[in-house]
Amino acid sequence: MTNFGLLDWIIVFIYLSGSVFIGYQSRKYVKNMSDFVVAGRSLGRGLGIATMIGSELGLITVMYAAQKGLTGGFASFHIALLAGLVCLIVGWTGYIVVPLRKLGVMTIPEFYEKRFSRGVRILGGAILALSGILNMGMFLNAGGTFIVGVTGMDSDFHLKIVMSILLILVLFYTMLGGMFSIIVTDFIQFVVLSIGLLIATFISIKTLGWEHILQTAENHYGAAGFNPLHADGFGIDYVVWMAFMGLISCAVWQTAVMRACAAKDTDTVKRIYKWSSIGFLARFLIPNFLGICAVVYFADNLLPMPENTLQAFPQFLGAILPTGILGLVVAGMLAAFMSTHDSYLLCWSSVLTEDVINPFYDCKLKDALRLKITRIIIFLIGIFLLIWSLWYPLGQDLWDYMAISGAIYFTGAFALLGVGLYWKKASTTGAYLAILGGLSAMSGLGPIKERLGPSINSLSSAELGLFTIALSVILLVLGSLLFPDKKKNIKGA
Repeated sequence: MTNFGLLDWIIVFIYLSGSVFIGYQSRKYVKNMSDFVVAGRSLGRGLGIATMIGSELGLITVMYAAQKGLTGGFASFHIALLAGLVCLIVGWTGYIVVPLRKLGVMTIPEFYEKRFSRGVRILGGAILALSGILNMGMFLNAGGTFIVGVTGMDSDFHLKIVMSILLILVLFYTMLGGMFSIIVTDFIQFVVLSIGLLIATFISIKTLGWEHILQTAENHYGAAGFNPLHADGFGIDYVVWMAFMGLISCAVWQTAVMRACAAKDTDTVKRIYKWSSIGFLARFLIPNFLGICAVVYFADNLLPMPENTLQAFPQFLGAILPTGILGLVVAGMLAAFMSTHDSYLLCWSSVLTEDVINPFYDCKLKDALRLKITRIIIFLIGIFLLIWSLWYPLGQDLWDYMAISGAIYFTGAFALLGVGLYWKKASTTGAYLAILGGLSAMSGLGPIKERLGPSINSLSSAELGLFTIALSVILLVLGSLLFPDKKKNIKGA
């Protein structure tokens, strides 16, 4: 049962129409590739914070964080705490992001060429795009699952229609306005989503009762639901993995680094990250809690938990929120969906254009042609995402899929950024080896993991992730020591 009614549909329609109109109007500010990718490097502190949080607080984030809260209880809060703390430390120190801004690059693979070679840039860009596109492969599915669950639709046909409509809307204004449209719509979406999540949290506590939530969680999860280090819970390896993921999400993942590259100066970069740490904390913490509330609601009403645990959160919201309020919250969730999709589409398409195709032609492609290529790639990525979301058998928690698919890129990238920026002896050969070492993360994807035998299948996602990180760093160091560059590359920052 759901309270989603006509008024809610009207609210959602007005919001979506407004977002598309604003994105369409932003097209007039795009005059060259720099405008399209990094908004002419004009991003100030206020908009920088909003667009950073808006991009990273997507519907996909809310869905997988709620699922993690549902399966892990209050112990899942450690993911939020570590993400916020690491982002704050990056803001204080400027680790990785400040040197990148000083170099004036638009993408991380562009740094690879300045520090190592053009070949490293092309290979790194290709793997970054592959990893990023696979990483967002479940975005449409999660967004469609949310809409179908919260509105009471009950067929696979409805899911496919919703996914297609959402994709068309995002493709439309991202292809036109680029980073300008993303910054403007992200700000609006940040405000709407924040209000929606806070309202949902308040109503959940008021309806279920704080003490009742705690008592039910204790009965359902036991001690493991409150202590992430408990033997029956997440475990120390998972906590360490999440600390590293906190660093990756704010300082190594290309969609976040794009904000640093678009900032006015390095002081603005630090301020953006310091304040964004609150958002990186809240983007996990609030959905984690709402996932726990969904468990309490299903238990109180003697309802069976959906076989696909992603469906529990939207069904809970549809039942507990009143008409009108539900429309506002759903508009916020759709805002989150759009803000993440537009950023990721722009990110991976610009990487393919700027770091794979253009370098292949000695960086001689004109702005107009690069813009056209980028827009075509955005469209093609969109088609792939629709097919992948319908076809891929997830077979694991959504958050774990996101972490492993992202690791295909970020394990090698962390070695090149976290070490290469600060270690002068890092060589081109070491960089190639580190990037290729990251491909071992593909063994953690559900369908592949099952086919690699019991020795691999018995390992957790965290164990596999930590292994690939260590492997990439070791390959960089050994490759650099055994095959040093004959001449010094760009000085490490």
